[in-house]
Amino acid sequence: MKGKSVPRLRLRVTATAESIVRSGHPWLFVGSIHEQNRDGAAGELAVIYDRKDRFLAIGLFDPDSPLRVRLLHAGKPVTIDDAWWKQRLDAALSRRSGLFDEHTNGYRWINGESDGWPGLVLDRYADVLVLKLYTAAWLPRLRDMIHLIRSALNPSIMVLRLSRNIQDISREQFRLNDGDILLGPLTATPQFIESGIHFEADVLRGQKTGFFLDQRENRRRVERFSRGADVLNAFSFSGGFSLYAARGGAKSVTDLDISAHALEASRRNFALNQSDVNVAACQHERLQTDVFAWLDQNSIRQFDVIVLDPPSLAKRESERAGAIRAYGKLVASGIKSLHRNGVLVAASCSAHVNATEFFDVVRRTAHQSGRKFAEIETTGHAPDHPATFPEAEYLKCIYLRG
Repeated sequence: MKGKSVPRLRLRVTATAESIVRSGHPWLFVGSIHEQNRDGAAGELAVIYDRKDRFLAIGLFDPDSPLRVRLLHAGKPVTIDDAWWKQRLDAALSRRSGLFDEHTNGYRWINGESDGWPGLVLDRYADVLVLKLYTAAWLPRLRDMIHLIRSALNPSIMVLRLSRNIQDISREQFRLNDGDILLGPLTATPQFIESGIHFEADVLRGQKTGFFLDQRENRRRVERFSRGADVLNAFSFSGGFSLYAARGGAKSVTDLDISAHALEASRRNFALNQSDVNVAACQHERLQTDVFAWLDQNSIRQFDVIVLDPPSLAKRESERAGAIRAYGKLVASGIKSLHRNGVLVAASCSAHVNATEFFDVVRRTAHQSGRKFAEIETTGHAPDHPATFPEAEYLKCIYLRG
């Protein structure tokens, strides 16, 4: 005797949420749901209907998250099957077609919601792929996603990374841990090339998926300003900006970071690039320190180029105002260490501080310094990191000379 079939998970949402879904926003929070026909499991497809019982959207259900549904499709009804998923992956891959040549084999293949894969990121580091999940909704589907990715990209190695909020459920319910090797083996720290520069990627334990791929375009810009310059790379991490500056002909580069592990990674990355005459000739100094305190107390050293690229200063909306003040303080301290006619590069990865707020506080602080600054340009997301809705627009950078 066959078991009773389980009815499809059906949701109805508030009138406000209907409008938001129709506008193309990919998130549905628990407070927006006013009717649900049964309990849902992680990764189950949830169908959202409007007040007139018409199909509105379909998405991945996550019963343990306030972000209850991550939408996959809105508009006319579709069938979510293997062919649909393949088409969705092919679309993401095709968006990167022509972006990179043989001098860059480290970049993002899938950028979450903005590529139609909500809560999922796929990065490439040469022959190694890193799959990072931000919602437990993907965990029951992981085997199918691995098969799909292998069929399309044929990686030698694939590593799983998990956001902190899903690591417990991943371990307890699915026996999956952050840093698990899904396809391998991985016998050494992967190396990749970006714009002809060699880097390591700490894919097992490093921040994000092992490297800050999103700052590639800004690193290229810093290289152009660095010939003959003394460069300060604050919050240097593994020395990305520093290496570009060195290759661009910087006289010296000073890395500031509180992490000894990050500074050691920077040292190794410089060692990988000693065949470049400019890198070999550049004086590379690494200082383990609290960057805010060092900049605030520095009254001796001056630099021609200063890069201020701190980690997120606002992890949640309640921290937004404090983060804006902190950015202002950081820029003011940085300006004190900047030579006349030097270039200040200020970046923010805090999604809760929007571009307008960030650029305003940098411009205002520069004006209040009493020095005359000319704005060179502002930048946003790299082309392999598209942002298609407001909450995805986290990265912004401004260049000032004065």
